[in-house]
Amino acid sequence: MPKESIADASARTFAELLSGPVLDIFVGPEGRRWSLHQNLLIHHARFFDETFAINGENKKIKDGKLELRDEDPGAFELLVKWLYQGKIDDVSWMPKDVKWDYAFTCQKLYLLCESIGLQELKNLAIDQFRRGCHEAGLVPGPEEMRPIYEKTRPSSPFRRLVSKIAARQIMDPGSERDASSYRDCFAASPDFAIDVINAIKAGTGGSLFDDPTEGNSCRFHEHEDGETCHKTVKFKDIS
Repeated sequence: MPKESIADASARTFAELLSGPVLDIFVGPEGRRWSLHQNLLIHHARFFDETFAINGENKKIKDGKLELRDEDPGAFELLVKWLYQGKIDDVSWMPKDVKWDYAFTCQKLYLLCESIGLQELKNLAIDQFRRGCHEAGLVPGPEEMRPIYEKTRPSSPFRRLVSKIAARQIMDPGSERDASSYRDCFAASPDFAIDVINAIKAGTGGSLFDDPTEGNSCRFHEHEDGETCHKTVKFKDIS
């Protein structure tokens, strides 16, 4: 069952969650530090419980410290806001020139929540990502899509989202991107290639291509005169 939103918690509950020890969390390559109430963290996710183990191993919580060096500090800021307030900023209220940056931060927040185990916040993050892309008139490129397939499970809704975005870009006559734009993504993740092809099939309504075993055979020959093997030979008049 989903937990009660922290914004709706009673004063007594909220006070209890903000009592007890704090956990020092170091985020990003430079180790930006946050000191957060451990009771509140555990209330949201067992990931922050020193006694909780995944695959038989304890997390890197030692002596009241947790290292999250591979995570993005900007995304963690949004996590902190949600932990204490039960909400994150709405991209619709932001100037257009910062909407994409915020959307991309929400993508990183989604990946952070994937590793921590925060389903409710993942849903908020993907909503803000989609809205930010739509309102900014921008979509992620291959370099932004790769981490989604590297850090999420095969059934992730975010995989489904970015594969549909890539499929739409490939099929859009007005887009500068074609399938070759996603070569690195295809090479890094066969699942991405499969998802994009399936998205194209679904998006085109299952339209059947012309049968390539019928029609002009010259289309599959090697020659220099287009799709014809026959040249008109002109003989020089030597009379």
